[in-house]
Amino acid sequence: MTSSSAVLPADALAGLADADTQRRAALLVQDAFAQVFRLTVDGDDAAAGEGVAQLGNALGNWSAAADDGDGRVLRLALLLSGLDQWGLAYCQAFGLQGLPALSALLGTLRGGLDATDDSRLQRHYASIGAAEGNAIDFKVDVRRAIHLALWHGAVASEERDEALRLAAQLGGMLVALTREMPELGWRLVADALAHIQIQCLAHGLAAEGLAREATEALFAALARELPASCRDEVMATSARVVMNWQQARRPH
Repeated sequence: MTSSSAVLPADALAGLADADTQRRAALLVQDAFAQVFRLTVDGDDAAAGEGVAQLGNALGNWSAAADDGDGRVLRLALLLSGLDQWGLAYCQAFGLQGLPALSALLGTLRGGLDATDDSRLQRHYASIGAAEGNAIDFKVDVRRAIHLALWHGAVASEERDEALRLAAQLGGMLVALTREMPELGWRLVADALAHIQIQCLAHGLAAEGLAREATEALFAALARELPASCRDEVMATSARVVMNWQQARRPH
């Protein structure tokens, strides 16, 4: 368990993709996934093909704008990693067998690589997960967006079973993060809880009814299921983030 005051591990990929680049990659992934998810749901094959081609071109251009070959391929690896994470999370949360438009986009992004760049891509993709601190700004932003999207799905649901099921799926993902990332995963969980509370305070969400029940169920499950070694740190850190946000909004 790493205390909140400890120094974060070094990001071995920061020299090729700095924090701003990583955050930009996370935002591009979020926008691209939203589009391919909508294209899949709409079920229009022609529109999906055109949309995937446009997305592939835009994302490819962003990757190609890096200063050198390794930077270009790392950008692509970040995009693929993020899209994979979004796709897995949604398939698990909504019981989907697959997302055809997402699969097509992933194929488009990899399709133009020669053997050398494909080998580089595999190496950089593996390096993202090789150490918890690698591409940490990217990881934080991707996971935050996924967690908030699933929470919004839960609180927007009009069916109690669906709302509680999504909240339970999200809770399971957050608990799993602490196992997958034993050093930093708790920070991502605290980040998710803090931003859920901030959304509630800023926009009056989950104040009553089913939305409140689902949110309370999520927090109760985490308090019950998180390992004792990190539960108090998660709750204290998320509370501190919310308090800082509230203080920053007060008139001086």
